[in-house]
Amino acid sequence: MSKRHNAKYKIDRRLGENIWGRPKSPLNARAYGPGQHGQRRKGKTSDYGLQLRAKQKLKGYYGSITEKAFKRLYTEAARVKGDTGERLIGLLESRLDAIVYRAKFVATVFAARQFVSHGHVLVNGKRVTIPSYQVQAGDKIEVRERSRQLAFVLEATQLAEREVPDYIEADHGKMTATFVRVPALSDVPYPVQMEPNLVVEFYSR
Repeated sequence: MSKRHNAKYKIDRRLGENIWGRPKSPLNARAYGPGQHGQRRKGKTSDYGLQLRAKQKLKGYYGSITEKAFKRLYTEAARVKGDTGERLIGLLESRLDAIVYRAKFVATVFAARQFVSHGHVLVNGKRVTIPSYQVQAGDKIEVRERSRQLAFVLEATQLAEREVPDYIEADHGKMTATFVRVPALSDVPYPVQMEPNLVVEFYSR
């Protein structure tokens, strides 16, 4: 099990935001950072600090992707003409673990990464165990038949704290989902404001 899985709420507290909008976030009870200096008043943040924070928040939201993997996605987004920030969001939302999470087959992005890597997910009928696998529009994702009755999967489909976005068509009866289209930033149901433009500025320095 990933160490990040056990410490996921430290990301919330470090950033000072409930980035997944979960009822169990410690920020619902203590809206300040961790440690003995968590309640200390903070000074004005520099432009670099704002950019770094935006990057950490976006990385953290998707299960704290490694810096190497995240920068690779940015480089791919920057290679295509158009809005690099929008393209980056599209690439992040096209990850297999992100789609498994969005389809409500599991409760958290951390669980989604583990669920995929343990071989519970098929893409177009073939088992895929790479959480970062880039799903294409029109691809069909399904939970393997023998995994469909797992208690945590059944519980996740009933979660009332979030809905399946309209760029994914999910059938929880059959445990299947179709990635309809690559979303724009405005389509993604982030519980907090994400600022991919600041991430672009960070890497453009």
